[in-house]
Amino acid sequence: MKKYRLKRLFSLCLAAVMCAAVLTSCGSSESEADDEEEDTQAQTLTVDDEAYYTRFKGKGVSINVYNWGEYICTGEDEGTLDVITEFEELTGITVNYTTFATNEELYAKLKGGGVSYDVIIPSDYMISKMIKENMIQKLDFDNIPNFKYIMDDFRNQAYDPTNEYSVPYTWGTVGIIYDETVVDIPEEDIDWDILWNEDYADQILMFDNPRDAFAIAEIVCGLSLNTEDPKELKMAADALKEQKSIVQGYVMDEIFDKMGAGEALIAPYYAGDAMTIMESNDALNFVVPKSGTNLFIDAMCVPSSSQNKEAAEMFINFMCEPDIAYANIDYICYSTPHSAAYDMLDPEIQNDPAYYPSDEVKANMTVFVNLSDEANMTMQTLWTEMKSAEENGVNKWLVPIFLILCLLIIIFVLIRRHIKSKKDIF
Repeated sequence: MKKYRLKRLFSLCLAAVMCAAVLTSCGSSESEADDEEEDTQAQTLTVDDEAYYTRFKGKGVSINVYNWGEYICTGEDEGTLDVITEFEELTGITVNYTTFATNEELYAKLKGGGVSYDVIIPSDYMISKMIKENMIQKLDFDNIPNFKYIMDDFRNQAYDPTNEYSVPYTWGTVGIIYDETVVDIPEEDIDWDILWNEDYADQILMFDNPRDAFAIAEIVCGLSLNTEDPKELKMAADALKEQKSIVQGYVMDEIFDKMGAGEALIAPYYAGDAMTIMESNDALNFVVPKSGTNLFIDAMCVPSSSQNKEAAEMFINFMCEPDIAYANIDYICYSTPHSAAYDMLDPEIQNDPAYYPSDEVKANMTVFVNLSDEANMTMQTLWTEMKSAEENGVNKWLVPIFLILCLLIIIFVLIRRHIKSKKDIF
């Protein structure tokens, strides 16, 4: 996606507006005046907003934010915002920012304790799990007035039915990214079973987390993405076992580098990340399989262990500022649940089905729900068994083969000695 030049969100605070007025009165040209008016109209903060954001200045407040990798605008691209720096400069709050690769990694880190986070951005089913286990707390929406920008379609979802615990950040779909210069299958015929195609052995990547990997196998097996039936989960696990012999590797963020560098031909991937890779590699294409897929929502939450809840809610509100929401969504290339950010997108993006599928296509997508503890444990056990088999592979046969060879050598030596001893006697 082209990165469009962004206007700095807070460049026209009250003092800047006054300066603009002075410059205009001192004889600025008509075109310059028009530019100043356009910039002024682009701002979203009022004086009240600025007062809201500065009430922690000089108080030494800091927050710990835990987010997915490559999931916030960093300002590295020319003309884009460094969102964290913008927040720190505006509020005086220091942000300690770290990243995770999977929902399961996030869950394990929080469950293990030892580190206190203030803002986390898990996916739908993990939010539901954390609500159930009292790992995240209810939000004070008086501190998050920008929640008003969240579209109705993304409120009161099954993972947070009363919308008390989360604020949607992004959404997207899971599809297949592939090298269309090598994969000799028409786009319209590409479906999840291509990940089991032996013609592309050792050129296929697979998700390295159980929920996403099982979902793909469940679609291939004609099962629900939210099944809790042990027999059906075993069926999906068996399909993954059948696949592993042709899989180059089980990866997450590494998909980006491997597909971008041409080190693999086919991989499941999230639409936003796929589009980003495709910017620099014209050989790649992305499809949403016709047999169905997962529609996911990632949302901002505050862990129960947060020591700075109000500052955390300020960060969440800041992330929902129209220009900030737009900066992030334009940079990370996912779909936005934010009405004002969506309106700022280029029409080409708004009409791209990879970002914003039609209602007909969305009807064949499934949002993950939190599975029961029993189902989660079954899935995790089956996943661990499958990965263990994958990691050991041929190695598990090396020891018995070695022992058998040693035994044969010993028998051979003993027989020779026996024969030799008989010869010596005679």
